[in-house]
Amino acid sequence: MQVIEATEFGTSDALESADRDVPEPGPGEVRIAVEAAGVNFADIMQRRGHYPGGPEPPYVPGMEAAGTVDAVGEDASREVGERVVAMTQEGYAEYATADASALFDVPEAMSFEEAAGFPVQFLTAHNTLFEWGGLEADERVLIHAAAGGVGTAATQLASEAGAEVFATASTEEKLDLAERLGADHPINYTEADFAAAVDDATDGEGVNLVLDGIGGDTTTESLDCLAHFGRMVSYGAASGQPGQPDTGTLLFNNHRVIGYHLGQAVTRDPGRVLGAVPDLTGSLLAGDLEVIVGETFSLSEAATAHQYIEDRKSTGKVVLTP
Repeated sequence: MQVIEATEFGTSDALESADRDVPEPGPGEVRIAVEAAGVNFADIMQRRGHYPGGPEPPYVPGMEAAGTVDAVGEDASREVGERVVAMTQEGYAEYATADASALFDVPEAMSFEEAAGFPVQFLTAHNTLFEWGGLEADERVLIHAAAGGVGTAATQLASEAGAEVFATASTEEKLDLAERLGADHPINYTEADFAAAVDDATDGEGVNLVLDGIGGDTTTESLDCLAHFGRMVSYGAASGQPGQPDTGTLLFNNHRVIGYHLGQAVTRDPGRVLGAVPDLTGSLLAGDLEVIVGETFSLSEAATAHQYIEDRKSTGKVVLTP
């Protein structure tokens, strides 16, 4: 079968097509004939060698894959032919194995491309907003990279919950998308100081919650946006640099900075992470939420897909199809 391997740590050129044997599912596992694999920024961080605890080259990237169950291992309570999406370890492949407990059903009304944009994006968005961030109706939230995968999910969820949404993005096209999804205050961070924009729009009060997947200077500037008793949930470092919160600022303003890592959280407390799945899938099927699939590449174009995201051209979810 065809897979994509990261042959070394480095640029997108480190991703190459390779042939591997079709894997056999172990006890409690299923094998999936992959129809669509999601591309996440975490995949890029792993490829760069900047992901704590990430795999060593050569390895097959990919954290989520959608398709049909092709084979069932011992004690796996699944049936061949079922439409599923999985949180997996090697999704950039024609076939992938996954623990049966890490599968979500894909309704006929949902495409595999949409399904591949569901687990990481919507669970991260819901968890950081509510389970970790404690967002309540009528609060204000600042969402960075609002036109990206997590950002488009978080903007919809926050708006649906009745929050006042501040959203940053780099182009007017991306801001238009964020506004369509429910952003009340779209901010082009390439043209304006987002902290000053938040300060101006809130008469100096600030926001109650920030979702920070950027790190670096964005973390510091985002703390300046927080109201007294405000919270920040840090779930990534797309800038390549971790944020450095000033503890003096934290204590003086009674701020909280909370870390979130989907993989670690689902391993250690799956009930807390996955509890929102029924409501999320129900809202998606009812049309109250949508998975924004921005661009689809063939599996052999994985390097191009990574570079597309790194060049900040992407909106929504980027997907690979074998």
